[in-house]
Amino acid sequence: MRTVLDLTPLITLTKEDFYQLCQVNPDVPLELSRNGELIIISPVGGESGNQEANLIADVIIWNRKTQLGFVFSSSTIFNLPGGGSRSPDVSWVKREKWEALTVDERKKFPPICPDFVIELRSPSVCAAFRRNRLKPLQEKMKEYLDCGLRLGWLINPQDKTVEIYRPQKSVEILTLPVSLSGEDV
Repeated sequence: MRTVLDLTPLITLTKEDFYQLCQVNPDVPLELSRNGELIIISPVGGESGNQEANLIADVIIWNRKTQLGFVFSSSTIFNLPGGGSRSPDVSWVKREKWEALTVDERKKFPPICPDFVIELRSPSVCAAFRRNRLKPLQEKMKEYLDCGLRLGWLINPQDKTVEIYRPQKSVEILTLPVSLSGEDV
């Protein structure tokens, strides 16, 4: 479950305001949409946490072999160029892009969009929320694309599908894929 608070009638959070809010509330996983909505993310259950950890491990193993960039967990928030501050479940940034950041930019919420992200749809125990869990993730994937994402996977275990997001291309939906390609990313 996620909770969305629309603060725009009262306040507009700057990137620094959002960073400070996260610092004083370290136990509350937060995101900020490009529309200024504060999003409170609920923790996931054991199965989803295990699936996410395995995805991170797969990307780390590949990256250790290639040494082409840096891998980040869902605890990392990126200040996207399009205005949002988002934390993908798994993300990867090419080496040159990461190394172009200042030390201070790397320590805070990096002001870049990852080159590759994976979002994992988590199951919800409540049927009413289950129906509405996919659309916000699809919107989040489109937000990444608008900000410079090169490749994104939205893994949906409930429907046994993977949605593949690429710049200037329609979303490709695969059912029960045996493998996925990182393509040219």
